[in-house]
Amino acid sequence: MKKRGGAHGKPWWKRLLLLVATLVLGFVLAVGWMNLAAVFAASGRVFDRVEEVPTGRVGLVFGCDDRIEGRENLYFRYRIDAAAELWKAGKLSCVIVSGDNRTKHYNEPLRMMRALVAAGVPADKIVCDYAGLRTLDSVVRAKEVFGVKEVTFITQRFQNERALYLARAQGLEAVGFNARDVKGQGGWKTRWREVGARVKMWLDVRILGTRPRHLGEQEKLPL
Repeated sequence: MKKRGGAHGKPWWKRLLLLVATLVLGFVLAVGWMNLAAVFAASGRVFDRVEEVPTGRVGLVFGCDDRIEGRENLYFRYRIDAAAELWKAGKLSCVIVSGDNRTKHYNEPLRMMRALVAAGVPADKIVCDYAGLRTLDSVVRAKEVFGVKEVTFITQRFQNERALYLARAQGLEAVGFNARDVKGQGGWKTRWREVGARVKMWLDVRILGTRPRHLGEQEKLPL
């Protein structure tokens, strides 16, 4: 009697199920590897304690909105606190605040600068990067627009790891200082978004060769 299911002796739906399972497993493994690539790049280069951070580097604070749904954004607050702490400890030569300013009504760098001044960082030691639309843009612009050779990234650990991967790809000497993390539901949502952001990070560097949306003329830092 002739067996059903083709040459392999399996029903078509079982072969389809096996194919789908294989593709899903491959996808999960690939996403996992892309995420681990950022962890490996940051190994030994991210710090939680001020005394561990090298002295005399330019600080780069990554931008975000200062408020979410009318409430204070703790990601913003903790990054400002971390940058001010490094400044007061004498770890930074100046600070770049890099964020989104695509419209006149939304200005992350200006809000960061005002918050840093209120926290005790001199205004003449803060430089606004108004074209830090993405982490990649901020990292590349630090090197190519502001001429930074050694930098301390200041943000939460998850973004520091991604930024350090991007910095290594650019040949930029970088370390990261971890701002306090955000707990609760908002924190978990950010973690899930970070998985996708790291996939995009890997594709930008390894496949797409993505460049910042804006570069422009070089700017001098107040060192």
